[in-house]
Amino acid sequence: MTLHSEIHEQPARLDSLLKQRQAVEQIAAHIQANSPNFVFLTARGTSDNAGRYANYLWGAANRLPLALATPSLFTFYGQPPALKNALVVGVSQSGQSPDIVSVIQEGHRQGCLTLAITNAPVSPLARAADLVLDIQAGEEKAVAATKTYTAELLAIAMLSAALAGSESAWQELAGIPAWAAEVLTQDEAIGRMAQRFRYMNQCVVLGRGYNYATAFEWALKLKELTYLVAEPYSSADFQHGPIAMVEGGFPVLAVAPQGRVFASMLEMIATLRNEHAAELVVVSDSDQALNLAQSPVCLPAGIPEWLTPIIAIIAGQLFVYHLTLAKGYNTERPRTISKVTETQ
Repeated sequence: MTLHSEIHEQPARLDSLLKQRQAVEQIAAHIQANSPNFVFLTARGTSDNAGRYANYLWGAANRLPLALATPSLFTFYGQPPALKNALVVGVSQSGQSPDIVSVIQEGHRQGCLTLAITNAPVSPLARAADLVLDIQAGEEKAVAATKTYTAELLAIAMLSAALAGSESAWQELAGIPAWAAEVLTQDEAIGRMAQRFRYMNQCVVLGRGYNYATAFEWALKLKELTYLVAEPYSSADFQHGPIAMVEGGFPVLAVAPQGRVFASMLEMIATLRNEHAAELVVVSDSDQALNLAQSPVCLPAGIPEWLTPIIAIIAGQLFVYHLTLAKGYNTERPRTISKVTETQ
């Protein structure tokens, strides 16, 4: 099993997870019975980016405020915040990291309901939590997480649908495997596109709203596999100063599907192209946005905005995979990092 094969495995894995609707609804029932006032979520690395997605989705669709934990308060400082009436959630592919586990344990000590979202239902994190949502992505051998990330996103989206009791949301979720498969048909085209950037050593990755998480995850994969200086930004934050770094030929990667934030993303992309002469990679389902890019990647039509992060990052994963090869690096063994990272 390779990074490339695991990227292509995602439609099947996502389809399998969607079949666990009943289990997710049971978890949602436990949460509703506890009536939490807010969510306190802890994660690291790729899973932290899944938490960014939950921050937007659970806030918008379920009216649940979400705070991202600072695990050092629980470990090094030994001064955790008061978590009264919180749902404490740990998101981790491996379920091994002691600092993530410590947050769940403290939540339990304070009388909170705790939930683990993990690919390892037999792990320290799962044992510490009251509830476990198994993302069922299968063994992931590549160091860079791909299928576990999209499975974490889908688990978060399924839990949102279950908490909302929304049949229309479940119907929209059913389209995920086919949309994922459609993006993967662009594999060779994205591979040719990546050749254009083989000498790139820095870039900016932009997203907003639900795809703020996608910008961070795409940038993380670029750092892990191609060793680029890749900085993620909200398009709004980017306008508040960092845009000054962009001059002719500076690479900007943007995720801009249609939806509530599309107009602001389109305005930023147009500014970057017309006023700064940026070198643009744009992932979108809009011809307006795609026509501004030197390197456009088309998303399938009809994806609801709240689900676009699950599909858009697959295009980003393919781009990073092919760019890694173009730069002559090892896609399976990136330097200095390992599959499981245990932080305190």
